[in-house]
Amino acid sequence: MTKEQIRPIIMKIIGQIVPDEDLNNLKRDIPIRSQVGPDSMDFLGIMMELRKRYGVEAPGDGYMQLATLRNSIACLEPQTK
Repeated sequence: MTKEQIRPIIMKIIGQIVPDEDLNNLKRDIPIRSQVGPDSMDFLGIMMELRKRYGVEAPGDGYMQLATLRNSIACLEPQTK
């Protein structure tokens, strides 16, 4: 998949985990948690859903590598080829 194909997938997952948040202005380089306010369990749910659906594993230094939309896309892209 391309980055353009991956972004809506991640956005859909985020929308399912935090349905009351407006995702229209989600910035690529700002941590997701600071933009839409998911708590730690919501953020973990987003990451677990990415893992379950696409086999995305958090990098060795943890889930914080997946904190931004840009990093999440970058981690998912090579795993979907």
